[in-house]
Amino acid sequence: MTISVCKAASVAVLGAALGAALTGCGGGAGTSDAGRGARLGTPAASAPASGPASGPASAAASAAGSAPQAGAPAKPPTLAPGPNGLTPVFERAKQHTDKTVALTFDADMTSDQGPRAAGGERFDNPPLISALRTLQVPSTVFMTGRWAEEYPDQAKSIGTDPNFEVANHSYSHHAFTSPCYGLPALDGAAARADVDRAFAAFRTAGAVNTVPYFRFPGGCYDDQALRALSTAKVTAVQWDVVSGDAFATDPDAVAEQVLAGVKPGSVVVMHCTRSAAPVTEEAVRKIVPELRKRGYRFVKVSELIGK
Repeated sequence: MTISVCKAASVAVLGAALGAALTGCGGGAGTSDAGRGARLGTPAASAPASGPASGPASAAASAAGSAPQAGAPAKPPTLAPGPNGLTPVFERAKQHTDKTVALTFDADMTSDQGPRAAGGERFDNPPLISALRTLQVPSTVFMTGRWAEEYPDQAKSIGTDPNFEVANHSYSHHAFTSPCYGLPALDGAAARADVDRAFAAFRTAGAVNTVPYFRFPGGCYDDQALRALSTAKVTAVQWDVVSGDAFATDPDAVAEQVLAGVKPGSVVVMHCTRSAAPVTEEAVRKIVPELRKRGYRFVKVSELIGK
């Protein structure tokens, strides 16, 4: 669960509860001028379809010995590297006249939450995925590797459905810079390995519709984090609309917050974790028809980046 480079409004929405929770969407750490410059990257039309061998869709298909299934982009668009080769950061489409919006869902699970899952806590949300299919909403799911290991059948189902694309939310959901809402922090080498481990977990689960996008746990990053991921050939994806679904109990309030914030080209952050975001499905069922009534078209992040 995550946030963009410290937008004050977003931080106010999430509040203290998120600061205390390992799986909370936090307000990311600020970046230096170079880090902000990394957000100015332009689409790299000739960008490779995958990063290292541990990476996205075509590599996953190659490892499986078959071509990607329908819906897996052959060459998912990425942004060009930022200054000094820093990992680029995407928050909202540059094209602000096209009424498109991307709903994104963080499938969060930390590396040490196995006992809680074994005790019955649900970090998945099948009704939400079912609702997105029924409503025919193309979506991007930012999945942790630990989540894919806990729910391999669901990871495969999502990752072979042309309605979805699977992006990387780290393996462990540990922080890539500190402080970050109490999350344990990884150093540069460990952070890079954590990303590779998540892609490997997706491949093991059979999720082939995997794209070279990454979302920082807690939304926290700095130049050092962007530098650590530079060899992964991923585009970091944040957002401009915080849904407020983390720990929410009122789906109407979540829906109202999203509807008030969406603009052409927006990226909305939501969650696919019943224990931490129990009203997301109900909120989505309110958000989708209203945005369609307003003339919006739902797209995956890859389509927004490609604009």
